[in-house]
Amino acid sequence: MSSMITEIHKKESLLDLKKLIAIPSVNTADSTINTPFGQEIANSLEEVLAISKSLGMATYIDPEGFYGYADYGDGKDLVGIVCHLDVVPEGNRSLWETNPFEGVVKDGVIYGRGSQDDKGPTIATLYAFKAVLDAGHTFNKRLRFIFGTDEETLWRCMDRYNLNEEAPTMGFVPDGVFPLTYAEKGLLQAKLIGPGSKELALNCGEASNVVPGKASYTGRDAEEIAMTLKKMKVDIMLLDDTVTVNGKAVHSSTAKLGINAINQLAEGLVVHYSHPTLKFLAEKVAKETNGFSIFGEVKDEMTGELTFNVGSIVIAEAFSEIVLDLRIPVKYTIEEVALALEKAASEYGLIYQEYDAVPAMYVPKESPLIQTLMAIYRDKTGDLTEPITSGGATYARKMTNMVAFGAHFPYTKSLAHQENEGMNLEELYLAMDIYAETIVQLCCNK
Repeated sequence: MSSMITEIHKKESLLDLKKLIAIPSVNTADSTINTPFGQEIANSLEEVLAISKSLGMATYIDPEGFYGYADYGDGKDLVGIVCHLDVVPEGNRSLWETNPFEGVVKDGVIYGRGSQDDKGPTIATLYAFKAVLDAGHTFNKRLRFIFGTDEETLWRCMDRYNLNEEAPTMGFVPDGVFPLTYAEKGLLQAKLIGPGSKELALNCGEASNVVPGKASYTGRDAEEIAMTLKKMKVDIMLLDDTVTVNGKAVHSSTAKLGINAINQLAEGLVVHYSHPTLKFLAEKVAKETNGFSIFGEVKDEMTGELTFNVGSIVIAEAFSEIVLDLRIPVKYTIEEVALALEKAASEYGLIYQEYDAVPAMYVPKESPLIQTLMAIYRDKTGDLTEPITSGGATYARKMTNMVAFGAHFPYTKSLAHQENEGMNLEELYLAMDIYAETIVQLCCNK
């Protein structure tokens, strides 16, 4: 298959990607009229719809600001491409070599928060559509780009879309790894609420789906805490009355590749403070990323073992709170895992509260959709890698007959949710080429 992607498409797509990266679309609000997740996310949605309109599509924005979409073509069937515009916070700004919200191109890579997750892939699919249009193909199915705004938190955007709008009959989400993901683990995010403390104050972590790369404690006994952590061979920095643990931030679905700074700090603090939240983390979690001390072995042949991440901790005078993110193998139910977690937490006097739960996704590898996408990917790349499963959660699980399809390649290091997130431009354009042929196959061929 020859490529429909021209130098003009590459140049213009890069300019539009820079526009999106420049908008710091981090969730900053819960519910205000027209900007339910903050003004910057609203700005990002307006920007991507303006780009879509300039490429030839009809656009619509939810009056309450939860989602938007862009349509093209006629026909009974609706093919969906579902993207998200929100991003996680930049993390430790000092570790960035470029401005995380600028979109800087250096050595063939565009750096910036969202370049991999999910603004780069979003632009790749939009300009894939433009390439198909410019190549003169006739659409016999409707194509709809659905733009979510709440993927990094609670997916309220997709719940609102599904309540109000037509569901695609098939499609893909450009928010995963090629060749494609046919099964995704169940997602459970929960809080463990406990007592406060008059002698200990702690506030560490950001997003539940990020393994925290740093965790700090401030107190007059910081030097003693630091000595304890050093004996445990923990990487720390001591400055005045603050000791900071240096871990390694990664996405929670790949927690075993990171180092959870909160867990390490808790193991050191519990030597000095007898608090139930610290004891729970030190005794039931510690360095485990599979929750074995709580659940025993939770694992299946298709999607592997359970992933357990402590995303944040707060200990205040009135209360304490641990926020958890779990990715559950498809053969286990969220309910049975939640019950075991609630029981373990209760032994420490902690109260279990469910924050978010999303069932697993599974589409058989023999399905026509997967067979079509796999054939396109293999033809374009020569890579015969089999479809994969994932602990990551994508919008595919909110739709029927939909899978995660790129734009990350199997040989590329994932930088999503990390400092210096970047997208190799040649890979971006290759993904764009794959997506263009996919749009032809799904929307233009009878």
